[in-house]
Amino acid sequence: MKILVFEYISGGGFNRETLPASLVREGLMMLKALLDGLDEIPGLDVTVMLDTRLWDELAPPTVEIAVIGPQDDCLERFEQLVERHDAVWPIAPEFEAILFTLSQTVERLGKTLLAPDSAAVRLAADKYATYHCLLSRQIPTVATRLFDECVGFPGESIVKPIDGAGCGDSYLLRDADDFERAAGRLRGAGHYIIQPHVQGEKTSLSCLFKNGQAWILSVNLQQFDVVDNQYRLAAIRVNHGFDPSPYQNLVAEIALAVPGLWGYAGIDLIETPEQAQVLEINPRLTSSFAGLNSALGINVAALVLQLLHGDPVIRRAANQTVTVQIGNPWQMK
Repeated sequence: MKILVFEYISGGGFNRETLPASLVREGLMMLKALLDGLDEIPGLDVTVMLDTRLWDELAPPTVEIAVIGPQDDCLERFEQLVERHDAVWPIAPEFEAILFTLSQTVERLGKTLLAPDSAAVRLAADKYATYHCLLSRQIPTVATRLFDECVGFPGESIVKPIDGAGCGDSYLLRDADDFERAAGRLRGAGHYIIQPHVQGEKTSLSCLFKNGQAWILSVNLQQFDVVDNQYRLAAIRVNHGFDPSPYQNLVAEIALAVPGLWGYAGIDLIETPEQAQVLEINPRLTSSFAGLNSALGINVAALVLQLLHGDPVIRRAANQTVTVQIGNPWQMK
């Protein structure tokens, strides 16, 4: 099988712009973990797209490198490469429909997409639509409103882009003055949502999905810093919760609500003593992916490829907590 891997940030998505350092580090972390997993599987011919400025990051390469320079049209090169491969594994942010466009291109060209389908990506990328989808299925989720429809300070809240990935451009509103400043800055600047600032443990689930079925790989604890009224992800304790069974019903309901989820996806939760509420669905690899092999002793890439022919056979050879440091090399603790 010939597989094309495209991690958007490091793979040329910013080939005509300054590389965003923190996003590049996070993207490379996921990319290297994926390539390590694919390297263990016999019978694969893997090509990876790579921004020419990052050549040394994969040297010496163990896969074929498609170098993307400033003269290249990155998406045009992506489409050309898709046509030469059997399957494609895109890793990209949801904002500006980037991941949706890549997924749709793979589908249009009739290649195997090793990720959620474009319909699932489109839904998950729209936090407001996701909220209503989950609400209609009575799946616990954080109350979400369009910011432009919020006429007054509703209490301590978080405002974020409707299609944002991570914490970028999200703001914690602690009082009415914060609300008015945000309203003056963000109204008319694009679509934003507002959610109550729920105090609780911020967890994430690393999962596999296929045709309305779901398998939980690990329960992770997200650790944030708050800087200038913005949450910033600092680290993730992968396999923090050794028992995933309390979340199985929740994930099973999500699988039925979003049947286009396929392969690896992450679910972000906010947990209070009363319940766990879904914050968002990430239809792609997440930073937690980088720690799964060490935490559980499993090759997630191999499990995803198993989904092409049946159910995954998940045999954990380890059961420990691994801390993934965001912006730095991950390490076990």
